[in-house]
Amino acid sequence: MSKNEGISMSVIRRLPRYYRFLSELDEQHVERISSNKLAQIMNVTASQVRQDLNCFGGFGQQGYGYSVSALRQEIQNILGLHSHYPAVLIGAGHFGTALANHVDFQRLGFTLIGGFDTDASKIGMTIGTIVVQDEADLESFCRAHRVEAAFLCIPKQNVESTLNRLYALGVRSYWNFSHYDITAKYADAVVENVHLSDSLMTLCYRMTNRHA
Repeated sequence: MSKNEGISMSVIRRLPRYYRFLSELDEQHVERISSNKLAQIMNVTASQVRQDLNCFGGFGQQGYGYSVSALRQEIQNILGLHSHYPAVLIGAGHFGTALANHVDFQRLGFTLIGGFDTDASKIGMTIGTIVVQDEADLESFCRAHRVEAAFLCIPKQNVESTLNRLYALGVRSYWNFSHYDITAKYADAVVENVHLSDSLMTLCYRMTNRHA
């Protein structure tokens, strides 16, 4: 059993925010921070900050607070950002191309080593640091490079066949920009679903009801 097993996803989903704010403070040469100040930045209570960090060992000192650089490093280690998991991009359309060009995957725990598409006009293009390959070559590439994660930037109706191929190759982790429910088919898959439309509809709701 993992020592971090049983920690709620709500705590885990706050960790990237801690890391982001601590990175900004570290760049500003802030050496230490209290739980109260960190709570203000995070827009949570000081008690919540202490509870969150105590899930992983605490890291603070009575009367001192937290060392910004040390806490940032601890959270970086907890998140596994030095892992550099080999990953492939499936779909080199506008959105997939934007991800390849603008996301710093190395800083976020992954190494993007390949991109694939079925559109002949996209095959051979360089996006970011990778060259788009024919999806027909997916099996040979994944076997040769021991791919561990796939970023899915293809329409929902195209996901299942590609997913079946990836799963058969041992890929169990997915950053999923489609609306296909991967875990309904493969319960042991690790999936982060990104629904931009849901986020935008939530913004619309909040704007509509801000004076309610």
